[in-house]
Amino acid sequence: MTKQQPQSSPNTEPRRDFLKSASAFGAFLIMPSGTRLVPINSKLQTAHIGVGGMGNSDLNSISSHKSVEVTGLCDVDTIRLKGPAARFKNAKTFQDYREMLSELGDKIDGVVVSTPDHTHAPAAMSAMNLGKHVYCQKPLTHEIYESRQLAKVAKEKKLVTQMGIQIHSKAVYRKAAKIIRSGAIGKVSEVHAWSAKNWGYDGEPYKGKAEVPENLDWNLWLGPAPERDYIPKVYHPGNWRKIIDFGTGTLGDMGVHIFDTPFDALNLKIRSPNWVKTICRKPTGFGHPEKNTVEYEFPGTSYTTETLKWIWYDGRNCVPKPTKFKLPLGVRFPGQASFFVGTEGMMLLPHIGEPVLFPETKFGKYKKPKVVDRNHYHQWVNACLGKGSTGAPFSFGGPLTEALLMGVVANRFPGETLKWDAKKFEFIRHDEANKLIKRKYRKGFEVEGLS
Repeated sequence: MTKQQPQSSPNTEPRRDFLKSASAFGAFLIMPSGTRLVPINSKLQTAHIGVGGMGNSDLNSISSHKSVEVTGLCDVDTIRLKGPAARFKNAKTFQDYREMLSELGDKIDGVVVSTPDHTHAPAAMSAMNLGKHVYCQKPLTHEIYESRQLAKVAKEKKLVTQMGIQIHSKAVYRKAAKIIRSGAIGKVSEVHAWSAKNWGYDGEPYKGKAEVPENLDWNLWLGPAPERDYIPKVYHPGNWRKIIDFGTGTLGDMGVHIFDTPFDALNLKIRSPNWVKTICRKPTGFGHPEKNTVEYEFPGTSYTTETLKWIWYDGRNCVPKPTKFKLPLGVRFPGQASFFVGTEGMMLLPHIGEPVLFPETKFGKYKKPKVVDRNHYHQWVNACLGKGSTGAPFSFGGPLTEALLMGVVANRFPGETLKWDAKKFEFIRHDEANKLIKRKYRKGFEVEGLS
């Protein structure tokens, strides 16, 4: 197979006009295609969108499965394409994932999305519209509406999906979920979760403008987000997670990992929050808060009390004091963890570490269940090949991300209690918050099912 060279510089006007044309974009979406059933003994043909940083790690992990053949590679930065293209010489390379999906068409079975948060949903939905199985990095989406839609379409099309929360398959996390479900600490009334990381930015909007390097298609990097001047080492590669238009802050970056086990163990995917409230600095309209406390109330499940209180803390000095839970003075909390308060006991789950049950006098001889690690990536590949299922499909990742992003929205209205109506899919009597449920995609980047 002849390898296609990366597309030429994005700054040529004919190509720019082509990509911005609504009719040309529509051609990518209406191409007839369906889910291809892959024979058990054949190779899973994969296409990868974003192959730098985490994308390179995802590529290596997916391709390590003996039944995977990498068919397509895409990145808006041609420098990031060079290494993967050298390793996978039979794969065609692209800068625009829409062109890749259009050209490769029925030659691919699954698509791996490893881009910045703001392009997760458009890339994933574009692939699913063509009947492709999808592995998408966390958080699943940038907006609440996108989370609901990805889960809906994945179910309708019966596609194999997996959100990239690799620790979901780790033994220590699955062990903790089993302990909670066993009723060892009784019905859970509170969950406290935190990360001392800071993926926020309290300063003024970045200033400056520079010429876009030839290796980068800045228009494609922005994708559906509003136009913004290029500044080296600020957005790409840089601190896009801190900026509202592109990332989801510490809550989206680390919260999705640390929310994962409590959300799973307590079966909260069947319950949307009743309300959410944030304590943080006043919104700037540009960056996410550097320090944040978000409180949710969830309706009860069979593993919780009648309602569940959930509090998230992030930023410097955010870790709650163990004495708050009347734990012994010698107990120390790690910088990232979750803590369950039950009617019969409590459990600390470090990120990533063995669960610890309290009080020690009661659980000193408690035997934890035996659980083994699973390969999160290979689990998706095997499921695409008809062997088993995934642990974090969009039916789980969608509701998890949807709840998490309610906290990101609440950051824009500190001190206000935002009540949620899950059936109407809206915040009750709060027009300004409802405007943030769904964003308007930039012209030329609309996607069927999202725009």
